[in-house]
Amino acid sequence: MPGRENQTIKSTIDWLLSGARSAFISQAVLAELCERLTAIGIPLSHVDVFVRTLHPDREGRRFEWTLGREITISLVPFDALAAEPFAENSPQANIPPAHLRLHEPGFPLDSPVIRKFLTAGATDILATPLVSTSGEVHSAIWATDRPGGFATCDIADLTSVVAPLARVAEVRALRQTAINLLDTYVGNHAGGRILAGQIRRGHVESINAAIWLSDMRGFTTLSDRIAPRAMIDLLNRYFDCQEPAILRYGGEILKFMGDGLLAMFPIHGDSDPAQVCSGALAAAREARASVASLRVPLDGSETQQIRFGLALHLGQVLYGNIGGKNRLDFTCIGPAVNLAARVEKLASSLGRVILTSTEFAEKCPADLVPLGEFPLRGVAAPQKIFGLPDETSPSPDLTIRLAD
Repeated sequence: MPGRENQTIKSTIDWLLSGARSAFISQAVLAELCERLTAIGIPLSHVDVFVRTLHPDREGRRFEWTLGREITISLVPFDALAAEPFAENSPQANIPPAHLRLHEPGFPLDSPVIRKFLTAGATDILATPLVSTSGEVHSAIWATDRPGGFATCDIADLTSVVAPLARVAEVRALRQTAINLLDTYVGNHAGGRILAGQIRRGHVESINAAIWLSDMRGFTTLSDRIAPRAMIDLLNRYFDCQEPAILRYGGEILKFMGDGLLAMFPIHGDSDPAQVCSGALAAAREARASVASLRVPLDGSETQQIRFGLALHLGQVLYGNIGGKNRLDFTCIGPAVNLAARVEKLASSLGRVILTSTEFAEKCPADLVPLGEFPLRGVAAPQKIFGLPDETSPSPDLTIRLAD
């Protein structure tokens, strides 16, 4: 096969060295790279790029390019890479690219990825580690279905793009790591704002939102009865009962406070407040059902059901950066949050799980019933409180104290 002009592959290398700026998202980098390589005659049929990223429950992301198809992205969980090329601690991580001729008899099929290529009709693959400046190893696997496999010039050209591709992958992986960490610790909405530059202390805005504030009942007593590690496991399972429902209905978790959870459902300019509140109430019902099925083992064969209280309120909050000069919290504060906290405390006194304020109940009146007016600490006038019709009503002779 005649050789290709060096300038042709050089333009692709220069494009990578410039940061692949024409491709804004990571999958677009791989798509354009493969288009450039096939345009100069490299017979690629499939490319698989794996990039590690710091995330609490996954090892990284896999990008798969197949000739004539859209890029697919999959999330790779921990412990899924033991049989993969260039896994952490693999001896292949520190050796040159591996040229594996699948069409040769007796080739060992000891990797799920290689078996996948063979099933897809690949005849030849080039497996290349993408080593970052920190020493972390990502990988790229290039495959062809051409009879006879890659030519020598194909291998040379593919090998020449590995180092600049590794730099681009590292930069994109660092940004994805930042997104993952922000989404994990401050929530996706707040994370997006922080990445957009809203990081100055006092940078807050007033927004209208449905406010969710929940708290486990008897947490202090329970903490004295079970081991610390068992308590951590319980808290994780308890929050797992609430998080999916909150996110499914458009809410954002702002913070975990011991056994407490603060979330909000923002009402944007084009949002219907009634629809947002109905979603928050639906999420509350789902969380109630999930927590009701939660049990914690005590001594011997005894178990205890977990109980919690949840308040929903609607109002204006200040949302943004609050804290010290060198340690900020992206959260919401304001009288509306304080009132939600008082209503949540009242739920325990009334023996109910879910209570709402009048402001919230006005947006979904068909789903809630009035329970009466109650004094709340720090609130000037008694507040009319609402609950779900399928929950136990308060006893008529119940004495209500000020909710702290």
